[in-house]
Amino acid sequence: MTIPTPTFAGPLADLVVIEMGSLIAGPFCGQILGDFGAEVIKVEDPKVGDPMRQWGRSLPKGLSPWWPVIGRNKKSVGLDLRTPEGQAIARTLISQADVVIENFRPGAMEKWGLGYDMLSKDNPGLIMARISGFGQTGPYSQRAGYGLIGEAMGGLRHVTGEPDRPPARAGISIGDSLAAMHAVMGITMALHHRARTGQGQVIDAALYESVLAVMENLVTEYDITGYVRERSGSVLPGIAPSNAYPCANGEMILIGGNGDNVYARLTEAMGRPDLKVDPKFVDHASRGANQQELDGIIAQWTSGHALADLLTLLQNQGVPASRVFRAPDMMEDPQFTARDAIVSVDHEVFGPIRMQNAFPKLSATPGRVRWPGPKLGEHTDAVLAERAGCSAEQLGALRARGII
Repeated sequence: MTIPTPTFAGPLADLVVIEMGSLIAGPFCGQILGDFGAEVIKVEDPKVGDPMRQWGRSLPKGLSPWWPVIGRNKKSVGLDLRTPEGQAIARTLISQADVVIENFRPGAMEKWGLGYDMLSKDNPGLIMARISGFGQTGPYSQRAGYGLIGEAMGGLRHVTGEPDRPPARAGISIGDSLAAMHAVMGITMALHHRARTGQGQVIDAALYESVLAVMENLVTEYDITGYVRERSGSVLPGIAPSNAYPCANGEMILIGGNGDNVYARLTEAMGRPDLKVDPKFVDHASRGANQQELDGIIAQWTSGHALADLLTLLQNQGVPASRVFRAPDMMEDPQFTARDAIVSVDHEVFGPIRMQNAFPKLSATPGRVRWPGPKLGEHTDAVLAERAGCSAEQLGALRARGII
């Protein structure tokens, strides 16, 4: 599916968002809002831009394959926020906006005269999403806090990986992404409040709290029982069978057969109906108590079959199972294709490129990838002329001084 670029009226098409900040948390928040139609104006350093333009596996000309995704559906304005002139222009842009997103260290916006108290005087309905490592308050608020720190403090790192090895990372910057998603949730809640009262507010999204929010009952479990959850690799202790198992061709298959009825179907697929009535595996509690032994029996069975044959057999028996998907698998899979989960969009340098679509799917007002991440300052003149009243002469003077 190639994404068309005509005017798109998404559910957020009436919103103007000023995205300030860089790297992942703030920009991913802006990406989500832009995917659903908001006019996202990204303000970035006029000389080097957002470091995301170079992050990841850089390709020729120093371009990153990450930037077309996280910068998509945005307008780029190169503006030096460290200058009084740049700060004045930013205030003008924000005075007409619905939302401003920032993920600087707490205090940076205030230092530039862009704190909420100042901005809300001109725009009482302004919603300001502030994303930081530890939040805007508390003894740690001034500490540097990247995603991995939030993952560590929020409890995720300690429970990720094999028990006999150091904590592992998820393979993506999940702490930043969770903070961005919580900021989006906060923005939509604040918009609902503003619709009733006309008043804006500040969303204070901390990385560590955004991670903590998805840690299930980790804290309560300890509080009630004294149990400290530890790393358990690819299994959930006491939940069996639910694991990754080896196949004959060297690949792995994931099987989730821990429910009683599903487990019964799994034993039939294995040709081992005796396991269904074995006292060691007859119910959820017994399977959990004998998890290692049961996993060994299943692994011995799966290792004698090719992955494709196992998938067909288990799917026919109604047993949840999957290959461990990689990017090539996603691009070839009929489920991804049927739901347009991956779409193609034209890029000025790379040509047609594929990326994940906008999620979740809305039946009446779905999101859309309208264009990939723009060139640095691609929209500076148009945005500042329209929204800041800058003439061609003023733009030329600002550019000559390096302010835009």
